[in-house]
Amino acid sequence: MQSTLSLSTAITTPTSRTTAAASTAFPSHKLPLLNLRFCGLRKQALSFNASSHRVNLPSRRRMCSISAALSTNGNTPTSFDYDLVIIGAGVGGHGAALHAVEKGLKTAIIEGGVMGGTCVNRGCVPSKALLAVSGRMRELQNEHHLKSFGLQVAAASYDRQAVADHANNLASKIRDNLTKSMKGHGVDILTGFGSLVGPHTVKYGKDTVVKAKDIIIATGSVPFVPKGIEVDGKTVITSDHALKLESVPDWIAIVGSGYIGLEFSDVYTALGSEVTFIEALDQLMPGFDPEIAKLAQRVLINPRKIDYHTGVFATKITPAKDGKPVTIELTDAKTKEVKDTLEVDAALIATGRAPYTQGLGLENINVATQRGFIPVDERMRVIDSNGKLVPNLYCIGDANGKLMLAHAASAQGISVVEQVTGRDHVLNHLSVPAACFTHPEISMVGLTEPQAREKAEKEGFEVSVAKTSFKANTKALAENEGEGIAKMIYRPDNGEILGVHIFGLHAADLIHEASNAIALGTRIQDLQLVVHAHPTLSEVVDELYKAAKVHAHVSSPVSKPVAA
Repeated sequence: MQSTLSLSTAITTPTSRTTAAASTAFPSHKLPLLNLRFCGLRKQALSFNASSHRVNLPSRRRMCSISAALSTNGNTPTSFDYDLVIIGAGVGGHGAALHAVEKGLKTAIIEGGVMGGTCVNRGCVPSKALLAVSGRMRELQNEHHLKSFGLQVAAASYDRQAVADHANNLASKIRDNLTKSMKGHGVDILTGFGSLVGPHTVKYGKDTVVKAKDIIIATGSVPFVPKGIEVDGKTVITSDHALKLESVPDWIAIVGSGYIGLEFSDVYTALGSEVTFIEALDQLMPGFDPEIAKLAQRVLINPRKIDYHTGVFATKITPAKDGKPVTIELTDAKTKEVKDTLEVDAALIATGRAPYTQGLGLENINVATQRGFIPVDERMRVIDSNGKLVPNLYCIGDANGKLMLAHAASAQGISVVEQVTGRDHVLNHLSVPAACFTHPEISMVGLTEPQAREKAEKEGFEVSVAKTSFKANTKALAENEGEGIAKMIYRPDNGEILGVHIFGLHAADLIHEASNAIALGTRIQDLQLVVHAHPTLSEVVDELYKAAKVHAHVSSPVSKPVAA
């Protein structure tokens, strides 16, 4: 996005490798077939149990780790070249590496492509640059909104190449900053394709081998392209190609209405394109809370030059050629019969992402992937084919599939470093926020209302919902941006927050207060007493807390943060 979101389908020789397969991605037909909806929020992150998976690390391991971190001051024992080696220098690998050197570990990171992985080069960073442009265009194009401020502006226009350059320059700047930060902190950057050749042992480049006490796999993901779709990089594209903005088609079909599809629909329609969504499920935005999705559709889709087909698969897509348009064969998702054929100028494949885990040498340590994902436990420790933990080997980020978001990968990496330096830590994935940077934005953390009610029915507790509107917020009204809603799903018996969902101005920034509350186990009855500056958008969240009706009045954390 983690995600989101954050990828090339060109075939290259495996002599170099980026964390998300920048220039070494395998062809789509060799990738596992899956559709990663909701920016990858998989079932594992929705079935968290406060009483499960509480395992203490062996005390001997803790003492050894502490010794390595403190007594050697970054110098590894003679049997290892490094305390920690990380395969993949994306956001997850970067976060783990910086935290490791702060903890005194001698650390190296292996990168075969460009630093920064998907997020920096082909995901979160350049997409936000394009969305910043689309946001400005919408403001300048909204004559009614400007007149309400007493402003008059001439017709807005844009320079496509300059817009593309803005995205590319931002990615380059962040990539350079990321590289400098690792070098400045003393992380060794090793260039080449990284693979495992045995316990504690990694090969990179041609034949260079290094040994490390602990190893983290952080190789990321690539765009998932379903069978039957021919990507030419010009008229049938993935998010990798779209972020280069080599053209702005008059009419573009977007296959998939999740985070990636929604954000690109925001960009394309602001720049003048007509958009057609193709969604396999019966409703648009299937991964979002239904109430939020309903309002978002009314604001983000219905008033814009967007139409849609739901309940259909794009079973065959042929690029434009010899003066003929892109053709898309639509097949009914239930009957499997061909339903219609579309002819458009371009098609963007936004059907999710697939893990980039091939060629890692996993067979050398008896590890088999599951639908391409590397199996891990709640502490990101890799599990082999026999269900046993592989000593000193971890996997973080998109490659393990727990939560395919860049910041989730970073959080997992930091959690792993905490463990190898002697402090047991388990990340609660239900506390990790997600955001869709449309105009207005959508954000969420925790469970949707249907998920919460299903959990409540199974476990025998009551669920309540608190809501507030941006129309009641002074700052939003001052901006003439009163369109929006926030809702909180919670337990009235003890004040535990189960989920928060926001659609409105700066929703992506507002969600973190709720995210931190879930992470720390803070009760609503305590949050009702905190103070928010007036007039600010943060009062939207404050109103949620105050609207909740909690039976209990005991002030104490709900529980210790636990894993999904």
